[in-house]
Amino acid sequence: MREPMTEPHNGGSESSPYSVQVLGPAILAAHERMSGAVRRTPSEEISDLFPESGCRIFAKLENEQETGSFKLRGATNRILQLTPQQMKCGVVTASNGNHGLGVAAAAKRLGISAHVYVSAQVAPQKARRIEEYGASIQRAGADPLDAELTARNSAIDSGRLYISPYNDRDVLAGQGTIAVELLQQVPRLDAVFVAVGGGGLIGGIGAYLKYASPHTEVVGCWPLNSPVLYQALKAGWMLPVDEKPTLSESTSGGLEEGSITLEVCSHVIDSCVLVSEDEILDSMRLVHRARQWRIEGAAGVALAAFATTAARYRGKTVAVVICGGNLSERVRGLL
Repeated sequence: MREPMTEPHNGGSESSPYSVQVLGPAILAAHERMSGAVRRTPSEEISDLFPESGCRIFAKLENEQETGSFKLRGATNRILQLTPQQMKCGVVTASNGNHGLGVAAAAKRLGISAHVYVSAQVAPQKARRIEEYGASIQRAGADPLDAELTARNSAIDSGRLYISPYNDRDVLAGQGTIAVELLQQVPRLDAVFVAVGGGGLIGGIGAYLKYASPHTEVVGCWPLNSPVLYQALKAGWMLPVDEKPTLSESTSGGLEEGSITLEVCSHVIDSCVLVSEDEILDSMRLVHRARQWRIEGAAGVALAAFATTAARYRGKTVAVVICGGNLSERVRGLL
């Protein structure tokens, strides 16, 4: 199911700290700051997987980051800007797994402590990997939002910095460096498909594209079973959304009130696509058979969104962000 955003985009007020005019240069600065600290991931052409589409398709392989996910970018950009006092105290975060891995890895690189709150939904192997990077784990709540709220309160009580998975301008700017690389790697990019959870990934990518390549269509992609930010964008505010289990584990869960991503995404997302669980799994299986890639459900969401709307992009060049490859044992067993 595809639909355009209902309001035209102007990039936001130039005076807003979340306008594309402000975020664009911040993302470029993050790109320079993070040079050598994160991998420049490849963009591989996968047009052969969709021979009837009539367009060029590139996969941006964030599953090849050190931690297996794009989340390392935002965590690294935030941690590289800590003050000496913040480094001494250490950091706190909350995560379904990938952001926790990113924070743990970035903290280990700088020799600072990291404390990660996880919900009951975290995959056991992701929790183990976070601990292998030297971070400490604390379980809190039934879902990711519970863990986020607990982590924020813990950071306040302990005097440590809380690093949100999405509700942080520097984290968002770090994720936006994907778009800097995409524009260098893919000639004349007409559209990019990005899975949406908290909105930090598409917010960063979209902000830079609206700044540097405004003709590029930014397509937000959601599982039908968990369209939290999609519903908030339609309503104009955060609201409760009933969720069902989804293969896109890393995009599931609610968002905290006042998240900056609602404002940013309202300015940068051009169209929305919602996909079923069967479509997600079909896309994951397609790349596994054709390329031997094991991609996360969230990456499958973006790929499925392209597959269901491919006819619109005949003659064009598009990119699909493969946001990660850290599958839970449950999802891995389905491939």
